[in-house]
Amino acid sequence: MIYLDQAATSFPKPPQVVEAVCRALTGAGSSGRGGHELSLAASRLIFEARLAAAQFFGCTDPSRIAFTANATESLNLALFGLLEPGDHVITTVQEHNSVLRPLFLLQRRGVEVSFVPVDGRGVVDLDGFSRALRPATRAVVVTHGSNLTGNVLDLDWVSRFCREHDLVLVVDAAQTAGWYSYNLTQKPLDILCFTGHKALYGPQGVGGIYVRPGLMLKPLKVGGSGIQTFSREHPQEMPEALEAGTLNTPGIAGLLAGIRYVLGQGLAAIRQAEGELTRRFCQRVQEIPGVVVYGDFQARERLPIVSVNVQGVDANRVSADLAELGICTRSGGHCAPLLHEALGTRQQGAVRFSFSHLNTPGELDAAVEALGRLAQEYGGKQYG
Repeated sequence: MIYLDQAATSFPKPPQVVEAVCRALTGAGSSGRGGHELSLAASRLIFEARLAAAQFFGCTDPSRIAFTANATESLNLALFGLLEPGDHVITTVQEHNSVLRPLFLLQRRGVEVSFVPVDGRGVVDLDGFSRALRPATRAVVVTHGSNLTGNVLDLDWVSRFCREHDLVLVVDAAQTAGWYSYNLTQKPLDILCFTGHKALYGPQGVGGIYVRPGLMLKPLKVGGSGIQTFSREHPQEMPEALEAGTLNTPGIAGLLAGIRYVLGQGLAAIRQAEGELTRRFCQRVQEIPGVVVYGDFQARERLPIVSVNVQGVDANRVSADLAELGICTRSGGHCAPLLHEALGTRQQGAVRFSFSHLNTPGELDAAVEALGRLAQEYGGKQYG
């Protein structure tokens, strides 16, 4: 099996991540729910993970990072906790449904939403942010890196725009956390939403949200926190304000191990290896007759993602045929409906190949050869 679906979930997980999850399952209780050794072990583990995540993202106050189930929960916390009826928010058409569906729901509740367009390569039109600005604009929410095209948004530009107009910036870092070197001290952001199971090499079911000091979000859920038991109000202090209920201690243990793994490998080394793999794959796949490639491949920065189609063939069929050959990809809409509409691929979808530094040049070459054979077969059978 050749696994080229890293943008969905990284695989295989580093052995130390698996070991950390197992240790937590056999040696940790419930954090903040007792004074015995197993409870204290969980509390120490979670604090250690919070501190590691803060240091990884360049945040000086670990309490500003709350653990969640994934980037989707983090984005729901951010958007429902921030926006009110009458507010206006600017986003882009390259967004994932984790951004779009909360915004569509908020739109039905009276929040106004504007969408910045993209060009034929899926590149966001930065001038569109200024055109979308209104007196009621409260926030900007953007996906830093597209899970469909691999294009990376110029976050420095968007951050400056938000500071100039006193807007709250919400960043979806689902694809970029573990790939991009964030430094929230030198380049502050208002809200950063991340997941653990992609480029941070942690298990599924754990993620987090960073909220800058001075910014408060209404909690998405309230309940047990382990503190202030006799108060009828949920604690307002971070991180407990956004962490109602028992935390996923084994998942957090795995996330901690994943962060340490990435630090051990080095972000620069990971990006270099993945960049070389992406360039190699893209150069070869563009030579296959009948194959269309999506995204901006002239950009200085891009994610290790290459989405393609074989002309006249449904993407789901291509991905299924690749799977029969032992090559794992993802097809369909990739939870990015507006971007598919902009690229003209609403009906066909796209086949996404996504890589990590754990993949090898030989694996990518085998995938290109398999796609080439299939494209030739489809042409011979006149599909479409």
